[in-house]
Amino acid sequence: MRLHGRHGGVVRITGARASLAEDVRGRQRRYVISMGIRTLCVIATVMLWHVNMWLAWATLAGGLLLPYIAVVYANAGREQPQETPTTFIYQSGPPELEAGSRTLDGPGDLRE
Repeated sequence: MRLHGRHGGVVRITGARASLAEDVRGRQRRYVISMGIRTLCVIATVMLWHVNMWLAWATLAGGLLLPYIAVVYANAGREQPQETPTTFIYQSGPPELEAGSRTLDGPGDLRE
């Protein structure tokens, strides 16, 4: 039985959400990455202040806006369950006659 997909990842066969611990770990990872980028922006601001003032202001703006964006992104909520195909196949029944379209008086007698 093969447990891995084409790219070596685990294949999910259900639409169930990831566990809460896995979800929190993913949020923490996104937040730490965002704060790392913010730190780089602040360091770049200090280094570029006397070299290129416009670029220094841009990195300063990034350093000021990233905490808000990181918090909103990290607290965005749990992932939505993936859509899985249904296992039921809905088929209509056999075709039916419309009401009052034809009547039968006896065997083999069809009157319109």
